Amino acid sequence: MCPDQIIRRFAGIFVLVSLALAHWVHPGWLLFTAFVGFNLLQSSVTSFCPLERILGKIAAFGCEARRDV
Repeated sequence: MCPDQIIRRFAGIFVLVSLALAHWVHPGWLLFTAFVGFNLLQSSVTSFCPLERILGKIAAFGCEARRDV
């Protein structure tokens, strides 16, 4: 499990970067913004967060792999 703070930080960075890319590169990057928003919404309902799983597997930022029972 990762601290929620890390997940929120990554989501915020992804949203800001994708908005900047949409503004300066191509509006298609807004699809990435929508993807991040959708993942935040579904993780609030299902408690499944792909980023949390990835960070847990590589033990980044003090995250631990989830041990499913």
